[in-house]
Amino acid sequence: MPLTTTSDNIKLSAIIPLYNAGEMFRNFMDSLVAQTLENLEVIIVNDGSTDGSERVAQEYASKYPHIRVIHQANGGVSRARNAGLDVAKGQYVTFPDADDILYPDMYKTLIELCEQDDLDVAQCNGERYFVSSEKVKPIIPTDRLTSTAVLDGPDWLKMALATNRYLHVVWLGVYRLQLIKKHNLYFEPGLHHQDIPWTTELMFNARRVKYTQKVLYRYYIHGQSISNQKRTGMKNVEYQRHYLKIAKMLDALNERYKDQIKIYAEFPRQVTREALTVCHSVRREPDQAARKAMIDDIYTSGTRKIMLRNARGLKQWWQLLLWLYRLHNLRKKLG
Repeated sequence: MPLTTTSDNIKLSAIIPLYNAGEMFRNFMDSLVAQTLENLEVIIVNDGSTDGSERVAQEYASKYPHIRVIHQANGGVSRARNAGLDVAKGQYVTFPDADDILYPDMYKTLIELCEQDDLDVAQCNGERYFVSSEKVKPIIPTDRLTSTAVLDGPDWLKMALATNRYLHVVWLGVYRLQLIKKHNLYFEPGLHHQDIPWTTELMFNARRVKYTQKVLYRYYIHGQSISNQKRTGMKNVEYQRHYLKIAKMLDALNERYKDQIKIYAEFPRQVTREALTVCHSVRREPDQAARKAMIDDIYTSGTRKIMLRNARGLKQWWQLLLWLYRLHNLRKKLG
């Protein structure tokens, strides 16, 4: 791949947080260096890895001049991405995960879309690969969403949320760096699933977005990833607090942008949907003390009022009222 990486011709900066990526990291890096896009900058932010991943990263950096490694103490995915944003020089940026796989033409395809239509964001489809069963499923089935024309950011987000298959992830798209800098769109440190509020606010500000149904990214589902770990007890309580915070952040975003964009029904509905995930976790939690703690969090955080304010549609209202009734009875029962 012919590459020159002076600051004035870099088309894309790929920012990769790295923390103990394990055996999959070499496969990921091989898929990254196989990208057919020219003028790609790769920024690996080693977030205090202890499994040798950082040595693998340095190995690739010594071999490929367009790869650089930044080392920092462990501070989480958000801080690692923010560190990458601070030094990125590309016209666009992207954030792949270090244990997934990229199709060879992924970034060339997305950057060509950007250049053809002067996009703020270009997004593609991906596939879930279930490691245990080796099954593969598209993230967004084509009967839910197909390739689009250029759309305003809020219009795109409305359409995506309406599929009920959209994932608020940053690794399926490329994003104009100037837009991120202009609106100070950094990631929330310490927040699991920080992609949800970040992609929401980004789309609220984007004016030219395009989606291709092409599957260009493979997302691995395995027990090691944070989002797929099974938690019980107080670990689960702590984890669900992230969803409560996300619901509050989404609610605040809708309020802040209500005079700038049209707040479609899908946006408040998403607020209640995120909060309801905590209710479902209450049902599955086997530890009584943890169940009580989660219910108390829902009450004391004001999440009940947030869900009531944002519920949309008969189906969601029914789910919400049913859950509020269950939570009320459980709270009395648990004392």
